Amino acid sequence: MDKYKIVLTENQIQQRVKELGKSITEDYKGKNPVIICMLKGAVYFFADLTKNIDLPLMIDFARLSSYRNGTSGGDMELISDITAKIEGKDVLIVEDIVDSGKTLSYFISLLKKKNPSSIKICAFLDKKERREVEINVDYVGFDIPCGFVIGYGLDYAEKYRELPFLAEITEFDV
Repeated sequence: MDKYKIVLTENQIQQRVKELGKSITEDYKGKNPVIICMLKGAVYFFADLTKNIDLPLMIDFARLSSYRNGTSGGDMELISDITAKIEGKDVLIVEDIVDSGKTLSYFISLLKKKNPSSIKICAFLDKKERREVEINVDYVGFDIPCGFVIGYGLDYAEKYRELPFLAEITEFDV
């Protein structure tokens, strides 16, 4: 069994989600934003966050993947696009973790072709030191410098998403 140590408790996460919801509510007052959940990892954060935003919302979902084809990089693939019409609307992308910035940069370039009024990003976790592409995260749950994290939607080999806390894997089962 993989071993892990808790980095953020369920209470710490829920308190921060409430604070983010309040900030977003204030910033989007009088607007009806389209909030896009980046699947699969952001689903728990997205669900809790939207419950803490006191505005009329339109929600949608997108899924991207980077795959390796024997090269040092990875090509982005849009697996599932949004269905909402976002032209002239304010868009908020909700992401689980931002590290290199490549996925969000690619997705934002796709969204801009649909002519939204604005695009902002809300991330549960931000790993700024791993940034390879310039990305501004407008709302950050937590900055984390730690290693490989699981829980609250984040997985290791499709396991551990359901944990209500965030943990760092300290030992992988091989």
